[in-house]
Amino acid sequence: MLPYEPREIEPRWQGVWEASRLDEVREGDDKPCYYVLEMFPYPSGDVHMGHVRNYSIGDVISRYKRMRGFNVLHPIGWDSFGLPAENAAIKQDSTPAEWTYRNIERQRASLKQLGFSYDWNRTVITSDVNYYHWGQWIFLKLWEQGLVERRSSPVNWCPSCKTVLANEQVLGEGACWRCGSTVERRELEQWFFKITNYAQELLDDLDTLEGWPERVRQMQANWIGRSTGAEIDFALCDADKNPSDERITVFTTRPDTLFGCTFFLLAPEHPLVKRLVEGTVFEAEVARVVELAATATAVERSKGERKKNGAFTGRFVVNPINGEKVPIWIADYVMMDYGTGAVMAVPSGDQRDFEFARAYGLPIPPVVIAEDDPLFETLYEARERKLDDVTWEAAFDGAGVMVQSAEFTGMKGGKDSPGSQAVIDKLAAQGAGRATVNFRLRDWLISRQRYWGNPIPAIYCDNCGIVPVPEEDLPVVLPMDADVAKGETLASRPEFYHVTCPRCGAAAHRETDTMDTFTCSSWYYLRYTDPHNTALPFAREKVDAWMPVDQYIGGIEHAILHLLYSRFFTKALRDIGLLAFDEPFSNLLTQGMVKLNGEVMSKSKGNVIAPEDMIARFGVDALRLYTLFMAPPDKDLDWSQEGLEGVSRFVNRVWRSAHDLLGETVVDEEGTLLSLYDESLDAAAAAARGKELNRELHRVIGKVTADIDRFNFNTAISAVMELVNTISSYLRVPLALRDEPLAHRAARTLVLLLAPFTPHICEELWQVVFGEEGSVHLQSWPEFDPKQAIADVVELAVQINGKVRARVTVATSATEDEVREASLAAAASLIGDKPVKKLVVVPGKLVSIVV
Repeated sequence: MLPYEPREIEPRWQGVWEASRLDEVREGDDKPCYYVLEMFPYPSGDVHMGHVRNYSIGDVISRYKRMRGFNVLHPIGWDSFGLPAENAAIKQDSTPAEWTYRNIERQRASLKQLGFSYDWNRTVITSDVNYYHWGQWIFLKLWEQGLVERRSSPVNWCPSCKTVLANEQVLGEGACWRCGSTVERRELEQWFFKITNYAQELLDDLDTLEGWPERVRQMQANWIGRSTGAEIDFALCDADKNPSDERITVFTTRPDTLFGCTFFLLAPEHPLVKRLVEGTVFEAEVARVVELAATATAVERSKGERKKNGAFTGRFVVNPINGEKVPIWIADYVMMDYGTGAVMAVPSGDQRDFEFARAYGLPIPPVVIAEDDPLFETLYEARERKLDDVTWEAAFDGAGVMVQSAEFTGMKGGKDSPGSQAVIDKLAAQGAGRATVNFRLRDWLISRQRYWGNPIPAIYCDNCGIVPVPEEDLPVVLPMDADVAKGETLASRPEFYHVTCPRCGAAAHRETDTMDTFTCSSWYYLRYTDPHNTALPFAREKVDAWMPVDQYIGGIEHAILHLLYSRFFTKALRDIGLLAFDEPFSNLLTQGMVKLNGEVMSKSKGNVIAPEDMIARFGVDALRLYTLFMAPPDKDLDWSQEGLEGVSRFVNRVWRSAHDLLGETVVDEEGTLLSLYDESLDAAAAAARGKELNRELHRVIGKVTADIDRFNFNTAISAVMELVNTISSYLRVPLALRDEPLAHRAARTLVLLLAPFTPHICEELWQVVFGEEGSVHLQSWPEFDPKQAIADVVELAVQINGKVRARVTVATSATEDEVREASLAAAASLIGDKPVKKLVVVPGKLVSIVV
């Protein structure tokens, strides 16, 4: 037997697979389709251990499903537009294109070295014109459907990246998701995708995604943020005038608290603010608050513990429920892009309003109180306002009883309460309000003031306004040689910028914003089904045949951004008639991170373990197997060099065991005999070990099959290790006493079970050592026979008063009475003359005796 040499075996088989196009999908195959996909990488540098783990998970599923009789689509590509390429080009005095494609080739070589079963003929690179062409085409189709809009809006601006960010790209502390800089708020003309048109469907269809982690579904539900309540119209007025015809509408989830509205708030960006105070004594103070708000991020402004900045405008609105005049203030914790940018402030029922009222001396009358509140006895029948302030330390925002609320006093108050509905009914009868639903989800801001992205297909004409680029003029080609280090932009490239208007023929210019890179990753999984189509982004019959993706794999960090946007794209493209399904990903696996000493690996921390170094020492198969064995896929993996060494030893043990099962004498590199037969074994003992090996083969086939189906790769590998232990026991049987067909079947079963995990060594064993025809990866998965997996005997634990005190071996076919008798006999010396009060048999596991 030759020693196991992964450095020779692995690249050789990778070359054979590529030359034979083993992993390319066969169109028209009559096998059922299965689509497995890992989130594609950004080409920012070398492949790291996180990639190895993520893509090894997908590769196991792909190879396993192919062996189970599926026609498997398993593609790869690169999400290659984006800001890092521009920053790197500036540092390296290069172009974003050169940096990007150089990294793609490095990553491509690394992924091939890892032996992943990708269909490289279907590679998608989002910065290739034959891909982003169709991103522009989809933009135009969405525009035709009214799902694209350009409008002025307060936006999140990253001063470091010098571009706007979608709400989803601002982290919890008001930081840019990409660079960590503090995000500012600015008013700009921007392009939006109207994802809010699908808010309810995006929320409802989460219930259909039973194959997604509950955590991800809940994160999306919270982000969409459906709230039921009412829109209420407040009439604008001066302190000494009657109400005007102008109305300001607010949304509230608590119409039951309307009698407690003692002031009215506008966001500093609200378009009414300037008109309300212009030329008045209140203008300067209001301007100061507006300026303060402009320097803070949306996250900072909404923080509960932050100081509330506000100013009185000198104007009032009329509360439609009781006719009271309510002063209008501006406050920096009110956001223009949530609700209507106006708030009916009820300080007794909202903590931020409570703090604002305390800071500015505004009244806080209680209108909904708990029954155990000391005020309940005084106010529970009070229809008119008897108390203008409370001594509470905080607002009460729970359900309770309405007080000081005219005819509604005594009703149950709270969200969706009878009191809320009664108030809505009265407002509706007056024409001053209506029941409605509001969503936290905002429209998707897709404009980016960067060069390295997909150009937005729009033209600006002085005569015609904003004009879409005609489909026949697509693609709008991005110049690939821009020198961003010298500040070159799309606007500074005359051949790109200057065009004629497609409608009137006058001089015009192109849009110089590019699309958010998430627009590219929101439909790439569709392009994989038909990557070479030059007439459409994909053919309807092909996308409907493969989609939705059966198994999607990626990080939890994409729970809102990429996954929500992809769901929106799928639904929008369905409504255009390009596809016939509702959701892009049937099942989702979010893998854990690879850490070193508890910390995420990163170059900045200097704790990166390079995959190529580990491959050089231990081989690809050992590295892949290690990342799958050391932790469940959805949990973090803490890197251990000793663990990898142990897995490498196991791979070598598989190599030796497979040879020895074929009857070879196994020696190490120095010629030392490694297989030692037990000459004391007779035919009966050999037969018993053969029977145990056969049973273990079937048990492990069943275990590994079930575990892979549940993505419990670590326990599947552990079961194979147990099988190898049983094989080692059988290998002690002298050759003359061995059941040769059983030994050969054990060798083949071992290799077939490991093939999805360690593809190279298994291919070598299958074709070279075993002499089998065809690739191991095209063989059928071993069949599980549950009857043959049943042992003749089983060992049961015997508990006495809750503690295991003995063990007993009984036939698996033993009756309960026989088990009781054997257990009492085994425990007789421990029980003595104590009476047995209770005896319970748990079949196949234990016997519990109470004395």
